[in-house]
Amino acid sequence: MSNEEIPDAELDGESGAKRIKVDEEAPGNVKCEVVGIPDESSQKISKRQMKKMQKREKWLQRKPEKRAKEKAKLKEKKLHAKLNNINLGPTVRELKNNTMEKSNCKIHVVIDLSFDDYMNSKGLSKCVKQILRCYSLNRRAKNPMQLHVTSFSGKSKEEMSKNTGYENWDLFFHEEDYLKVFKKEDITYLSSESENVITYLEDKVYVIGGLVDHNSQKGLCHRIAQDSNIHHGQLPIGEFLEMKTRKVLTIDHVFEILLGVSEGKTWKDAFLAVLPSRKGAVQKEDNSLQEDEGDVMQEEVNSVQEYGNSIQKDLEGAGQKGCAGILESVQEDIDDNKNKIDV
Repeated sequence: MSNEEIPDAELDGESGAKRIKVDEEAPGNVKCEVVGIPDESSQKISKRQMKKMQKREKWLQRKPEKRAKEKAKLKEKKLHAKLNNINLGPTVRELKNNTMEKSNCKIHVVIDLSFDDYMNSKGLSKCVKQILRCYSLNRRAKNPMQLHVTSFSGKSKEEMSKNTGYENWDLFFHEEDYLKVFKKEDITYLSSESENVITYLEDKVYVIGGLVDHNSQKGLCHRIAQDSNIHHGQLPIGEFLEMKTRKVLTIDHVFEILLGVSEGKTWKDAFLAVLPSRKGAVQKEDNSLQEDEGDVMQEEVNSVQEYGNSIQKDLEGAGQKGCAGILESVQEDIDDNKNKIDV
């Protein structure tokens, strides 16, 4: 083919390389491709993108080394536990047999992933990590709760797909909305803004909003529940703890509290075991107990006063010998009631 017969090169849309179109059916033509220098405009990357790419590249390079260190550390931990008779929890074999299907717990917990548009990539990443922790906690529970993820599509599904094999996890994934999976009358949407305080867990459905909001979407879950005419409620944090910050917890914290209560913990113990110190969670004093103790003390004071008045009357009407006898009787009463009367 002569130079005159070579058509103009066209720019490939994906790589930016110049490609030459050749009619393969024409006699004597041979398919050929000329790779040219990409245009500068197609290679422009922002500094921020460049830093992200470099950071990920470094992470990928360090991943095998980091994984090897983790394996060595785990091996050392197991050996130490074996030598010192330390229980490291359920084995892998036990975990495989400890499924939601076999669990006696029929409380359903749903993580609602319909908030993709309210989070950036960093927020989505944190949200998925919190779901992973929920899954890990549930797998290690003696009686796992029934854990669901709804509205599982779009960006959140794309972020979850970075975890190879997640499709095989003992976790229910639903592309549908939770209202299409469960009966509306069985659902309680958890929200710190709700005026309804949950006092005990039922074998029903508790929905956690899959949103990492950092206080930017205050009251969103509450409004969604109200607009959908769904029952809503908040955990009884205020009944047991004083909080220095808002009573907004992370997805995994809410799940861990529910899991603890489902396993028999009191609300107070579950809160204190889960909530981080930075939340400023301080146990409330039991006012009812203080009132009971105050009533008992007042009764004892009144009893002592009445006893003292009766002794005074007896002494006023008795002679010297009579007084001696009364005092002796008082001493006997004191000896018999050391734990009741403060002399």
